[in-house]
Formats: sequence, structure tokens, C-alpha cells
Amino acid sequence: MDIQRVETIFRHDVPMTSSLLDDLQWRKSIAQTTDRKELETFLNGASRSLYLGFDPTAPSLHLGNLAVLTVLRRFQLAGHKPIALVGGATGLVGDPSGRNSERSLNEVEVVADWVGRIRAQLEGFLDFTGKNAAVMANNLDWTAPVSAISFLRDIGKHFSVFDYLELNRRHDCALQIGGSDQWGNIVAGVDLIRRVESKSAHALTIPLMTKADGTKFGKTASGAIWLDPKMTSPYAFFQFFLNSDDRDVEQLLRSFSFKSHEELEQLFESLKTNPGAREAHRALARELTSLIHGESETLKVEAAAKALFGQGELADLDVETLSGALSELPRTNLSKGVPIPTWVDLIVATGLVESKSAARRIVKEGGAYLNNEKIVGEDFAPTAQSLLHGRFLVLRKGKRDLAAVEIS
Repeated sequence: MDIQRVETIFRHDVPMTSSLLDDLQWRKSIAQTTDRKELETFLNGASRSLYLGFDPTAPSLHLGNLAVLTVLRRFQLAGHKPIALVGGATGLVGDPSGRNSERSLNEVEVVADWVGRIRAQLEGFLDFTGKNAAVMANNLDWTAPVSAISFLRDIGKHFSVFDYLELNRRHDCALQIGGSDQWGNIVAGVDLIRRVESKSAHALTIPLMTKADGTKFGKTASGAIWLDPKMTSPYAFFQFFLNSDDRDVEQLLRSFSFKSHEELEQLFESLKTNPGAREAHRALARELTSLIHGESETLKVEAAAKALFGQGELADLDVETLSGALSELPRTNLSKGVPIPTWVDLIVATGLVESKSAARRIVKEGGAYLNNEKIVGEDFAPTAQSLLHGRFLVLRKGKRDLAAVEIS
């Protein structure tokens, strides 16, 4: 694991176990629990094992997963032992594509690859060392050896809740957490443990997050926000939080930040008194990008953002950071070896400007830029020497509107 990332994850104050549920309540991270007083007594008694399940139905976790994973991390910081269950068995049957649709079956090799990728992401977020080290589990380990008859007789009717029972037997796990949409399955598991093992168990769910405008959290026009940097670049990840609706930022900080209540209250106040400064937005984006991608990557994406708007040298950005930043912009692609068109033709091709006459007017008015250099002639055409890393051109209209050209 990246040393900088370890420091980011483990430098925060650890809340006392007795105050953990109060902290989660303050963060509005509790939707439902089984008996609250019994759960408090259970958690205060000793270091307890709890689990959170992930079905590998994609090659990466996404921001929706991060909401509940953050709560699991808070339990570990409070001294409890988290179990991350990656559902290698449930992943084989996939997710239903619609409410009344059959599940799409996934290939064994595909699911195995996804399980490996998700395990690696979890290993970068939880601590797998020390006295309350996290445990990685896979439900394929206890379902694969079971015969078809035994499965149908003993497991099939309880399949969606059987994992909780098995983890209770293997790790004395007596608390499952998950999204609020999983409440029915979780309490069914609690009941199964009570009936089969004559033991008590507990459940806690986290609210499903939505934006102030009613849309699903973690979704954009281009799709989900993934934790894998190859699927969502660190730059795009940072910008998602930096550009969050003002109405969402306070709750996002409550849910995801590991800062103290006092630090967060200061950010909430800045959001009310000086929202234009975007201090709270930037703190949110910095902390989460550092947590997922590392502090060094966060510094790179902030440098990229400045450079794109003329406050730094584009040529100083490494190719991965520049490529990630430009992937979010309106763009056009050109074939290698073909003469590069004029700036006017390029900006129209990206869709940033509707017509050549409008583009020429921008040049005439002094608002046209190529790689942060002002364009003074309507017929100006970039050369091969203009290409950043031999591949990219950055077009800018005025102070804020950007587009990209890539030579492939």
C-alpha cells in the first residue's frame, strides 16, 4: 500500500467505542438498527466482529459502496474487527437487469477477476494488520463444496442470508451492516442465527444517498463514479466532489470525512457564509481523493486543474494526469500523420463552439487559447511541436471553457 495513503487513513483520531453510534447518528449514517440499547451494550463489551458484503458484479467498487465501506472503516477505528465479504458465489449469478428480469449469469473467470480487483481495493481501505485486523472472506469458499442436493435442502431457501450464519460460526460475527435497501435480508439473517444457533445478532443499515436534486449519488451523465483509477480518473473523481451542489456538501462531509466534528462544523460555517470560496468543497475533494488514490495523486490533479486554466505549465503534467483531466472535456480525435486543422476548425469539431464564424469572433476578441497561449490569427494551425506528450492539444475559449484534441 502507498505509504502516503496509509498516513491519510490512519492519522485521524479514533472515536471511543462508547461514542461510535452517537458519532454515526451525528453523521446521519444510521437508517435502521435492531434494538439500539442492546447494540450499544454489545459494542461496549469488547472488540466485536462485524461484516459488510460486496457482490462482484463489476470490476470495481463505486461511490455507493464507499458510503457503507466508510462506516465499516469507522467501526475498525473504534476497535472492532471488520469482515469484508466478497460474494464470489453470488457474483456468479449477477444482478437482475430490471425489476422483473432474470439475473444475467457471469463467467467464472470474469467473476474471479472482479473478486481479485475488489479485494485489492478493500485492502487499500481497511487495515489487515494488528489486533483488530480486518478479515477478507469469500462465500464461494463455503458454497462451492456443497452438493446440489444439500444446497437445495439446507441452503437454497436461506441463500440470501446464509452468509451471516456462516460468518457467525466461523468468526463469531454478530453484526451485519449494509445499505438500507438490505434491511430485510439482514434481519432475516439475524433471525436465522437466533433459530439455528440460539444466539443473538444485530443489524445496522446506512441511508442510501441521493443528491439534493433527487438523482442518485455517484452517478453522472457519463456513468458511475468508480474507485478504480482506470475506470474513473483521479482527476474526474476530484472534480466530482469539487463541483458538488452546495446543498449536498454538508452531508457528503458528514458521511465521508474522518475530520473531527469541530473541523467539520467550521467547514459547514464557511459553506454558509462564503460558499463562493468553495473551501468545504475543496476539503471534501482533497480528503476523499487522498483516501482513495493517495495524497501524491491529489497534488497532481490539483496541479492539472490549475494548469488547464492558465495557472501552471501544462507541459509539466505527466501523461496519465493530463490524459485523465482531458478525458472529461469536449474533444475531437485526429489520426496521426494527418495535417492538423486550424484552431477555428478544431474548436468547432469539439462541439465547444457552434460555428466557424463564432470561433473566428472569439479569436478576434482575444479569447482563443492553445495550450494556454493566446491565438492572434484566425488562420493559426498548431504544428506537431504544439502537441503535449506528442498526443494532446488543449483548447480554451475565454477563462473557463475547455476542449481537447487527441492524436491517435
